[in-house]
Amino acid sequence: MLQMEIHQYLETFFCENDCLIEEKGPGHLVVQLTVDMDKELMNRPFYWTYLEKTGGTPNPMKITLITDQEKTPDHIKGEVIHFGVPRLHQIFQATKKNSAYIRLYEIPNKANSKSQIPLHPWLMLNIKISYQCDRKKDLIRSIGINLINGSIFEDFYEKVDTIPLQATIPDYCFTISPIIKPVSGIKRIENLLINEVKKSEHPWANEAIKRWNEDLQLLDHFYEDHTEKPETYHIEKEALKDQYEPVVNMEIINGGFYYLATNPYMYERG
Repeated sequence: MLQMEIHQYLETFFCENDCLIEEKGPGHLVVQLTVDMDKELMNRPFYWTYLEKTGGTPNPMKITLITDQEKTPDHIKGEVIHFGVPRLHQIFQATKKNSAYIRLYEIPNKANSKSQIPLHPWLMLNIKISYQCDRKKDLIRSIGINLINGSIFEDFYEKVDTIPLQATIPDYCFTISPIIKPVSGIKRIENLLINEVKKSEHPWANEAIKRWNEDLQLLDHFYEDHTEKPETYHIEKEALKDQYEPVVNMEIINGGFYYLATNPYMYERG
């Protein structure tokens, strides 16, 4: 499931940044980058500096990204993408830099309407949750909140992606002012996720603490002949804490406002 979410995220990222997806399958994407995306992702500053000085013809790169090796034909070779690889982190950073915020309006079906159509405000956040100790696991959550009634829904982007949208208010439509302020909406989503983390069981954290205690015992055994522990002992002890201490971090990747005439009918989380 996680790899499928990564695949969908990459496909959306490249489409939104005007890159041509020349080939796609359930486990891979072949993408022709634009000049801007080549500069952003491919680390070729000398090539682009030379090209700009000489007035040459740009030749942005084509990349093949593999999100599921089992679903990718053997003849397709490319860069394997999963959480933790530098390329995905690079794409997250590019998302934050270039498209951290959007505002979109539904294009409603006006065939049966003789009056103006109200568009209801929704706030969407794509959030990365990182479970960290001496190992790391990342999850992406896409959550939307209705800024009129406060309903919170999961998998918002996947659902709203099926609705026709545009960047300007369509003719014969008007927007309803939000009752819930965006800052309050963000806080509600954050509180939902924090409560989920608090209520969940965390065997990964218990296992990390067990490994931490085992290494602490080894450290204490190594320095057991020292009546007063030297500075190196305290440095190593602090390093073990940095390595093993379980931490959960949340980071907003991007977000936006969606003004919708259609209720996306997602299952409610709160």
